[in-house]
Amino acid sequence: MFSLRPQSLLAICRASISSGSLTPFRVPLSRGRHQLAPRKVEYIKRHKGVIPIPIGGSTKGTTLAYGEWGIRIKGPGVRFTAKQLTTAEEVIRRKIKVIKGAKVWLRLFPDIPVCVKGNETRMGKGKGSFEFWATRVPTGRVIFEIGGTPIREELARDALRQAADKLPTTMEFITKKSPPRLGNLLITPEALDVPIPSTIHRTVEIPPVVAT
Repeated sequence: MFSLRPQSLLAICRASISSGSLTPFRVPLSRGRHQLAPRKVEYIKRHKGVIPIPIGGSTKGTTLAYGEWGIRIKGPGVRFTAKQLTTAEEVIRRKIKVIKGAKVWLRLFPDIPVCVKGNETRMGKGKGSFEFWATRVPTGRVIFEIGGTPIREELARDALRQAADKLPTTMEFITKKSPPRLGNLLITPEALDVPIPSTIHRTVEIPPVVAT
């Protein structure tokens, strides 16, 4: 009699890979309790990494692109979690929902998987299990923008202030006229027009030599 027990999926994949008929594919990760999560990633676990420091001279992402009001990082760079960004966005939407046509733009997306190991765990035994999604943001990046319809500045400041209180760093309120930021330096037209001092030459007078 023939065996009717089906083979396991792992055995089928191993046989296909050994024969060369199956190519590596991306493993999708299920979404968590929040909606801010990538649909699929190439690697389940990644390195921790460091927060980038804007030293190359680029000011991309430090000014408004969609709305009329916004907030950006004024303090040191930080790693935002998906839960923190979701909470701050809910605060803004709850505050401006009375205005018809108002929109909120999130200029970031948490696509970095963070893995955590338990406390008092011995070294080794591989990397920890997946815990949450996060993103690394440097100083000067715009986080939220609101607009889509005329919004009073008082209401915009109040909504963005409450959202900034939910985030673990110092924020600043910006408008369309706010200059770009390069780290802790604001790139203003006055700062670009400052002339660079040239080398100062000093003339030294040598007294004449009197023959005796």
